[in-house]
Amino acid sequence: MLTDAFGRAFPYLRLSITEACNFRCTYCLPDGYKKTSSESFLSPQEIIRLASAFSDLGVSKIRLTGGEPTVRSDLATIASAISGLPRITTLAMTTNGYNLKQKARIFADAGINALNVSIDSLNADRFAQITGHDKLHAILEGIEDARRYGITNIKINCVLLKGINDDEWPDFLSFARSQAVSLRFIELMRTGENAEYFARHHYKGEEVEQRLQGEGFWLKPRGDSDGPAKVYIHPDYRGSIGVIAPYSRDFCTTCNRLRVTAKGQLRLCLFGEFGHDLRPLLQHHHQQGELKARIGDLLRSKVATHRLQDGMTGLTPHLASIGG
Repeated sequence: MLTDAFGRAFPYLRLSITEACNFRCTYCLPDGYKKTSSESFLSPQEIIRLASAFSDLGVSKIRLTGGEPTVRSDLATIASAISGLPRITTLAMTTNGYNLKQKARIFADAGINALNVSIDSLNADRFAQITGHDKLHAILEGIEDARRYGITNIKINCVLLKGINDDEWPDFLSFARSQAVSLRFIELMRTGENAEYFARHHYKGEEVEQRLQGEGFWLKPRGDSDGPAKVYIHPDYRGSIGVIAPYSRDFCTTCNRLRVTAKGQLRLCLFGEFGHDLRPLLQHHHQQGELKARIGDLLRSKVATHRLQDGMTGLTPHLASIGG
């Protein structure tokens, strides 16, 4: 198992396969994705070599992210190869769900067995305002299709935004009461490009937790392999509600994931000041030993915590550039 100098273990890799996204979410890419002339994302062969190395090092869960990973036409090929690695037990994907209704079966057949779907409003008009697409009902139908094809581990991600969707609190709770879902409120994070937006719409994670406690929810004990979400449950609710609050004091103590960008940079922290280029070691299979040694060496330089509280957003201009 990969471990760092602070004794944290890392069984989980978030692997971005593209920076491109077809949505224009107001908190991430309000002007849409802008293709650059230097764009060159990892090839399927590079991705598979990378995933194989991390699997050999003890990673058992890989999440495909973007951008929007489903814009890649070779997604199913990539997913099938990764899901076939002997140590990978969970192949997850974070998606905006825009084509989930059409491709849920393809995703399931490729070995994807967990989904995080972004839904920032349960009101169709507001959803369109936030994302730039009138797709809410199709996405909800796509989630049901995914369940039907065997992807039962599904989480709904919602970035709670002050003055935009925080008035939907009763609707979100009603959704969690009636649906056997894991609804997760994600605290808006400041990035290199959203400082003004962050100042206007940041809704503190600790306030979300206080509201849940006021509604009678109680904190579920954390499992050894759980991620950063604090999960709240209620006896009258079929679903659970998680809170991901990166500004909380103890957030980094439970860090169990590493990140690789769509261009092959290992990021030891979501908001780190620099990345480490692994791409030169992804060109030939005989480089696998050197690649694994490099990953292990780099992990020893991972710092104890980010500096978001100090306004330090690192290299991340927007979340689409690293997959969140």
